[in-house]
Amino acid sequence: QVQLVESGGGLVQAGGSLRLSCAASGNTFRIYTMGWFRQAPGKEREFVAAIRWSGTNSYYADSVKGRFTFSRDNVKNTGYLQMNSLKPEDTAVYYCAAGRSNLYFAGNEYDYWGQGTQVTVSS
Repeated sequence: QVQLVESGGGLVQAGGSLRLSCAASGNTFRIYTMGWFRQAPGKEREFVAAIRWSGTNSYYADSVKGRFTFSRDNVKNTGYLQMNSLKPEDTAVYYCAAGRSNLYFAGNEYDYWGQGTQVTVSS
C-alpha cells in the first residue's frame, strides 16, 4: 500500500503562488505516476498535472499549462506542485494520486489517493 498526504493549501490572492506537497509513504516503489486532480463545489473532478516518478516527463491540463509546475524528489518520496499566477477559478480541493497507470489524465486509473488540501484564490 501507498499512503499520500497533501499539504500546502491555503488562501491566496489572485496572481499569487502556492506550493502543494504530496508526501508518499509505504510501498513507494509501486509509484509509476503521481498526479494532481482538483474538484470545486458543483463541478466534476478534473485532471491538473502528472509526473512520471522516474525521469522528467510531466503533463498539464491546458487550464494550468505555463502556470503550474510539477516536480518530485524521489529521495524524499514527495511530489511538489508549484502554482503561480493563481486565478479564482483555481479554487478547489486538490487531491494527490499515485499509481502504476500510464493513463495519467484518468483519475479512475490511479491506485492511491490523498485526503485533499483546500486551495482558495480570492479576487
